[in-house]
Amino acid sequence: MLGITAMACADYLELGTGNTAFAITDTALGAAITGDGLARAQDATPTSATTTVTDDSGVLNYTWTATGAQTVKEAGSFNHVTSGSGSMLHREVLGTARALTTGSTYTYTVTFVVA
Repeated sequence: MLGITAMACADYLELGTGNTAFAITDTALGAAITGDGLARAQDATPTSATTTVTDDSGVLNYTWTATGAQTVKEAGSFNHVTSGSGSMLHREVLGTARALTTGSTYTYTVTFVVA
C-alpha cells in the first residue's frame, strides 16, 4: 500500500472453516475451503467507494455457489490465486457461521478504508 515493497493486487477472496481468533501474525486462514465450489476466487472488478472523502475506500466482492456442504466461519483477501500462496491483506472471523448446502450461494464483501 505504501510502495515500500512491491505487492500484487490483493483481489482474491477466500472462505474458510476456522474460527480461531484473529492474530496480527496470521498469514493465512485457519482452515481454507479449497473445494465444493467455494475455493479462492478473484473479484475481477474491484471498485472504489467513498467513506469520508471521494474514493478513499476499496471494495472487494464475490458470490460463490456451493457444490457441497461446508460451514463458512472466516474469510480473507489475498494477492494470489492459489490457496496457501501469496500475501494476506486481511482475515475476518465471522460473527455468525453460515452452513451451506449444494446450490447455496454465499456473497462476501469487504471494504478497505484508506483515509
